[in-house]
Parts: sequence; structure tokens; C-alpha cells
Amino acid sequence: MDSETILKTLHDRLQVQRYANNTIKSYCGYAQIFLEYMNKYRTLNEIPIAEIEGFINEKVFQDNISASYQRSLVGAIKKIYELVNNQSIELNYLYPKRKSTQLPTFFSQEEVRKILNATENLKHKAILTIIYSCGLRLSELINLKLTDVKSDSNLLLIQQSKGNKDRLVSLPDKLLSLLREYYIEYKPKIFLFEGTNDEQYSERSVQLVLKKSMKKANIATKGSVHTLRHSYATHLIKSGIDIRVVQELLGHSDIRTTMIYTHITDVDKKSTPSPLDFL
Repeated sequence: MDSETILKTLHDRLQVQRYANNTIKSYCGYAQIFLEYMNKYRTLNEIPIAEIEGFINEKVFQDNISASYQRSLVGAIKKIYELVNNQSIELNYLYPKRKSTQLPTFFSQEEVRKILNATENLKHKAILTIIYSCGLRLSELINLKLTDVKSDSNLLLIQQSKGNKDRLVSLPDKLLSLLREYYIEYKPKIFLFEGTNDEQYSERSVQLVLKKSMKKANIATKGSVHTLRHSYATHLIKSGIDIRVVQELLGHSDIRTTMIYTHITDVDKKSTPSPLDFL
């Protein structure tokens, strides 16, 4: 089976359907895992449905993949057949049915303050500050261009984010001042944050910046760059911002995705009495 040709066809047809670049990358990554497993077959038509089921079962029970990973893997397999083979195959029974109810991790406001204060490098401080201040996904950060900063109207344009949607978020005065200071020193040319040779800053580099700042600030909470986005949403809702507004700021299509943050903030657990208090 010519996996390279199948992946190229899948990639090109996802592009034609205007999927976001990160979505295409994700689909092709999961598709490659599947195709490598099935390399003993000459064509997609030769692969029995039972073999696909066995592949998913092995990933779930032997490799102990997460429900999210399982969902993405099954979705990628369906896309391969749909877009490359022009064939619809029934795999819905392989999707996990029970969704995880795990609450997102977030930093407290004091922890965010410590992280930013511990970040001495001006570019690194600007990166972490804009992620938290604007609730950015990592992919959105590295794709920001200079022209997306609308300093005259204190707005940041986030283009073609998840779901191929554009959105606008406000730029706080403190952040705008920091970005101006950063621009004067680093003079980026195309992307707002650039690495060597004027290329986009890498996702890996951003993660390392946060990790280093967390260590320096002695932050015990485990978290990633996406935790800053969770913190942005949590702190907005906790401050009384309407859930619909937060939905728009985060770029969520479904209000139910945003509602997860209300489970963290709707009850002030410190002020909730315990039955022990009444004994």
C-alpha cells in the first residue's frame, strides 16, 4: 500500500475542503499511524473491517490510549476512506461513548502574576502575557502577524483559528505597551513572534519558555501553555463576565464547551459550609 500517496491525497483534499492547517496536520498524523499498521495490505479495499476494529482494540487495551486519542484515530480512518477511497464506512461503534468529565487545570491569578514576574526576557514575557491576556491557543499565538495587532483600536485579530473562524479580542493597555516595547527591541518582520532567520516561533519553544518561568516562580500547579488559556476563561467568568461573551472571546462554536469553566467558578468552595460545621 502506497502510504505516501494516500497521505498526500488526504492532505490535498482536506485543503480543498478548507480545513484549518492544524486540523489537516492532526488528521494526517493519525492517518499515518493507521497506514503504518496496515502496511501488509496492498490497497485500502483489502483491509477487513474486523482488522480496523482489531487495530482500535489494540490501541485501547494494550497501548491504553485516551478517549480523545481514540476519537481522533477513528475520525482519521473514516476521513481516509471518505476522501481517498470515496467510500463511507461505518465505524461509529468504535468511538468512545462516555465522555471524560475532567475539569481543566488553571492557574490562580497569583500564580499567573508570579509566572509573568519571573519571566525576565522581554520577548518571552510578551509571549506569555498575550496568551493569558487574550486567551490564545498555542497555534493562534505562533500564527499571529504584525498586521493582526490593531493598536489604534486596541484589538487583536485572530485569523483562521480552530474551525476556520476569525475573531477579535481586546488588547489591554498594559499588554499594548509591552508589545510596543518588544517591537522596538526585536523588530519582527512578518510574524509577531519570530525565531531564527525570521521564521515563526516554534510551539516547542513557547512550551519551554513557560516551563522555565514556572520553575523559576516555584509554581507547583502542573500546567502547559493551554493552561494559560484555561486561566483566562476561568478568571473572566469568576469576575462576572457573561458566559456568552467568554464563548465569543475563546472562539468556541458550542456554548457547552465554554460551560465547563462554570463548574470551576459557580461555587465559591471556600464559603460553602461543611456538615462538620454544624456538629
